[in-house]
Amino acid sequence: MADATATLTADLPEEEALRAQLYDMLAVVLRKPPSQDFLNNLVALKGDDSDIGKGVNALARVAASVTPEKVDSEYHTLFVGLGRGELLPFASYYLTGFLNEKPLAKLRDDMAKLRMVRDAAAYEPEDNIGSLCEMMAGMILGRFGDSVPLSRQKEFFSTHIAPWAGHFFNDLEGADSSVFYAPVGSIGAAFMAIERESFRMAE
Repeated sequence: MADATATLTADLPEEEALRAQLYDMLAVVLRKPPSQDFLNNLVALKGDDSDIGKGVNALARVAASVTPEKVDSEYHTLFVGLGRGELLPFASYYLTGFLNEKPLAKLRDDMAKLRMVRDAAAYEPEDNIGSLCEMMAGMILGRFGDSVPLSRQKEFFSTHIAPWAGHFFNDLEGADSSVFYAPVGSIGAAFMAIERESFRMAE
């Protein structure tokens, strides 16, 4: 991915570096439509025979066949829409059926404890899936100070991501409007399952 991320992951164990890169990739494509440069980076990716690897290969193929304008249109259909998009990628909505509910308030409390500051340019609530992926990458990479211990990452993931993100990514994979975002959903669903199991085994 980006050079800055490559620099930050240089001193991490390979597994942790890969986790951070996956979270960063998901954050980039879920927070806003990716640029042509980022699409070009995706085209160069090569996966293995795992579920994530197959999703990566599918994403690389789709990225080679789309334009930023097409992805922008798909993004807005999925997540913005005229009144609302096909999906609402927020923890509060998936957990309560409404936006700006208790899950968002608890997230803001945890963000303050972890010295995470809301982006002043962001207009969406902090509990959107792209921001949460960015937060996980930041904890692994130490963007908020020192790297956050695995036990604290687990607590954050288990509270704010695990209860709903797998459902969201499955919905994204199967959404009527998903073309570029279908393999993003596949990758995300497989990655969330791996994260849940890895944190469980770390108990």
